[in-house]
Amino acid sequence: MSDDLLAIYLTDHLAGATGGSNRMRSLADHERSASDGAVLATIASEIEQDRRTLIRILAAAQVTPRRYKMAAAWLVERAGLLKSNGSFRRSPLTSVLELEFLRMGVTGKIALWESLRQTDLRDEFDFDELLARANRHLEGLEAAHHRRASIVGRRSADQPAVAANVQI
Repeated sequence: MSDDLLAIYLTDHLAGATGGSNRMRSLADHERSASDGAVLATIASEIEQDRRTLIRILAAAQVTPRRYKMAAAWLVERAGLLKSNGSFRRSPLTSVLELEFLRMGVTGKIALWESLRQTDLRDEFDFDELLARANRHLEGLEAAHHRRASIVGRRSADQPAVAANVQI
């Protein structure tokens, strides 16, 4: 990968990691009383650690983060709060959609670590461990999504999640 392509690749992933880390922290905060709240909080902390690792990777590759990409990621993440669930407040569907978004993000992070494992950066960073952790994140997010997915079949957001047999 040329230096220019590597810079674009890393800064694009950093923008995604920034939005994903913010969204994961918000989800973990909203779901802290759920039976898997501690798992989600751990994933949120580790996703933020991965974002910081990515910043160190940019430094090692002598790549400067692009502020406009970071700002765009922040705006997109904030715009995601305005989803069409019938109101501007969280509904039981909000967590389902956020978990789906986060699963896509972690899948992208897995591809990132796999790609970087093919570069000279492999001598400075333990991409095998980062891959293992990302796969654990994906498993945890899939399990959390599965616990909440039955909410999708409900006709109204007015019913409590428990009425839909969702174990939260």
